[in-house]
Amino acid sequence: MELSKIPQIKHSDSNNFFLLAGPCAIEGEEMALRIAEKVVEITSKLEIPYIFKGSFKKANRSRIDSFTGIGDEKALKILRKVSETFEIPTVTDIHEVSDAQMAAEYVDVLQIPAFLVRQTDLVVAAAETGKVVNLKKGQFMSPESMKHAVTKVTDCNNGQVMVTDRGTMFGYQDMIVDFRGIPTMREFAPTVLDVTHSLQQPNQSSGVTGGRPDMIETIARAGVVNHVDGLFIETHFDPANAKSDGANMLDLAYLENLLSNLVSIRKTINSF
Repeated sequence: MELSKIPQIKHSDSNNFFLLAGPCAIEGEEMALRIAEKVVEITSKLEIPYIFKGSFKKANRSRIDSFTGIGDEKALKILRKVSETFEIPTVTDIHEVSDAQMAAEYVDVLQIPAFLVRQTDLVVAAAETGKVVNLKKGQFMSPESMKHAVTKVTDCNNGQVMVTDRGTMFGYQDMIVDFRGIPTMREFAPTVLDVTHSLQQPNQSSGVTGGRPDMIETIARAGVVNHVDGLFIETHFDPANAKSDGANMLDLAYLENLLSNLVSIRKTINSF
């Protein structure tokens, strides 16, 4: 994948990690624009290539009464407005083959959720749109096995593909990031570390996923030290009241300090 080929990406020559960041789900226009505005301000200052992230729907909830979205087309139009307002690329995840072409009309990067990355028809549908494809490593998969997921994209004559590690399931209610997997997956495609989802604690008895946001900086620092190409961070100005995954999201107020520290680490690593 060539970062500079992503539409409207900025600072691609800064030798920095790139960032996919935004809310878990699009809850409304005002919240999406508010989050995007702040992240754009921070990443512009720090010269971090930035892609706004927001799910147009959440299809993999534990409970039937969980928030799944505000309506597909409504949410996708908000993603388009974010892109047009701030002149930045956007990414959203897709869950069904029919989602691929629909979402491709609105966003620049199509993301395949970790639970679905072995679904060949879905991966191929995303690849055939010609959009950048972000493949999230299944919690049940080895880093080595992601080579086959990448090949499904490249065999569709689409070289714009990246891989995202979001941890490996340890027991029933925890994720562990195995940093040995980063150099392995970087052999296949640019590799992103999903900091916030790797700190999820799924399968709680309440049916609402928990998390360890206090460990966000620890995991992010380790990723940068181990040469990840990009970071994925879900963030919200009010995580406690976010409609999806609030338990492991980063409070937007802490983002600038975190990214400043990570950029400093990256500069040090680049000097070796």
